[in-house]
Amino acid sequence: MLTKMISKNGLILAIFAAVCVGLIAVTFYITRDTIAGEMEAALARTLNQLVSENEYDNDVYHDCTLIQDATTLGSKNPLKAYRMRKDGEPIAVVMESIAPNGYSGKIAMVVGIYQDGTIAGVRVTDHKETPGLGDKVDSKKSDWILGFEGKSLSNPEIEGWAVSKDGGQFDAFTGATITPRAVIQQVATTLEFFEDNKQQLFEGPQNCGGAND
Repeated sequence: MLTKMISKNGLILAIFAAVCVGLIAVTFYITRDTIAGEMEAALARTLNQLVSENEYDNDVYHDCTLIQDATTLGSKNPLKAYRMRKDGEPIAVVMESIAPNGYSGKIAMVVGIYQDGTIAGVRVTDHKETPGLGDKVDSKKSDWILGFEGKSLSNPEIEGWAVSKDGGQFDAFTGATITPRAVIQQVATTLEFFEDNKQQLFEGPQNCGGAND
């Protein structure tokens, strides 16, 4: 009797688990296109914050190449570079980059760079920095990140790519120096990577696939 009850309950649990798995799979199948569309829209908004959509006429979402060796950019895995073009001519690249040495870990960002090496803009896309202090690198928290716009490796010279406390030309935050220092260093590194790999960035294959594949 007891054995039969255990077997019956086990069968009921197995059926319940199978139904749950099936429902999850169906829900994912139904919503995956919506999720992909929302991710594409979010990416488009970020890209257009850095380079105005009036400045290019290509399908930037799909005109994307993978940076296979991205160790300089802070990643062991390939990172994405989105290309902007106007009448087929290169305008700008928006590259993923990761500062490895934030106060609370890695700081992911995208850096928009015009063809002439001038920064179009920078946005932090993921971080774990301290609320009220290091999180000011997030454009939702402060406008500090906007200070990179128009900068280049010659404006300021490379020695100036540091917080003012270190003799550089960028402000830090009150009570938080490590976070802005990490972002500044990585943006400068990204600029150097762009200058060293400009041709490949603009002429590399379109091989990113869908968003966040």
